[in-house]
Amino acid sequence: MPPGGIHKKDIIMRIFKTKLFSRRAKEIGLNDAALLKAIKEMLQGLYEANLGGNIYKKRVSLGGRGKSGGARMLVAFKMLDKAIFLYGFPKNERGNINKKEEKALKILANVFFNYSESQIDDAVKTGDLIEVYNEKIH
Repeated sequence: MPPGGIHKKDIIMRIFKTKLFSRRAKEIGLNDAALLKAIKEMLQGLYEANLGGNIYKKRVSLGGRGKSGGARMLVAFKMLDKAIFLYGFPKNERGNINKKEEKALKILANVFFNYSESQIDDAVKTGDLIEVYNEKIH
């Protein structure tokens, strides 16, 4: 397992973003440091909503505007296992996702969480998933 992600008592939590999320994150100014900070907060129970199906809503600040002027992210999250950033949007662009989108994200999370480590590694090699690294480690 490559170094990165979040370390907690010798447990490495792998953190990923989908190709679509990565593209959108660049557009709105979200970097990996902000994503890692979001996961650290989630590990402390700090998130806006648990939507069920391992999908969590998490707010992050954008460019020093604070969380109220920031973005919402939908994260597939399993404590001390892995987190996958699936979808994100600035709060000024839309208020929330609809039920159809929520259902699709839950299905996608289930698919990714049922992947073996080998399948996860293959998804990284093909670019379907991008591993989020702690820049201080690399």
